[in-house]
Amino acid sequence: MPEELHPPVMPEARLPARSSGTVIPPMDARTIARVRQLEDGLLRLPQVPIPTEHVLHAGLYARTVTIPAGVVVTGVLVKRATLLIAQGDVVVFVGGGIGQAAPCEDVSSAGKMRLSGYNVVPAAAGRKQAFLAESEVRLTMVFPTAAATIEAAEAEFTDEVEALASRRPAPALDPQPLTEGV
Repeated sequence: MPEELHPPVMPEARLPARSSGTVIPPMDARTIARVRQLEDGLLRLPQVPIPTEHVLHAGLYARTVTIPAGVVVTGVLVKRATLLIAQGDVVVFVGGGIGQAAPCEDVSSAGKMRLSGYNVVPAAAGRKQAFLAESEVRLTMVFPTAAATIEAAEAEFTDEVEALASRRPAPALDPQPLTEGV
């Protein structure tokens, strides 16, 4: 093949990423129930639109949500291991660290992890997180898949597809940051 048909090899880009060995562990049933209880309370409050972007390419599915500053959101129960890429300042409720491979200094005794800046974090299957965005935050979940559609990829990572923001119409209410009682 002629050389001009091959793209030039680019040097590896280096972004400042967290490399502390942080891992988001699976959660036990009691901890998942705590997140569901929080979620039930949040659903009674005015809802904020959470835009979702999808990329399905080269055997990978990437799902990015943007959370405005001051907003608390909960995720669905994730049934497969993923990478979580966080950009911004966010507090993540990860539970008590049940099943964590190694002790993590980033997880407080209350089961909260603070991520600031740009972070790439391995995340176990069997988790349901709550997130408090302290600044605007972009969260991207990535996993390998053979899915041919976004809907199939969504069904691959959760059995709660009907609860995904991307499957519901955007709220008609004006967004109000949820900062009280958090």
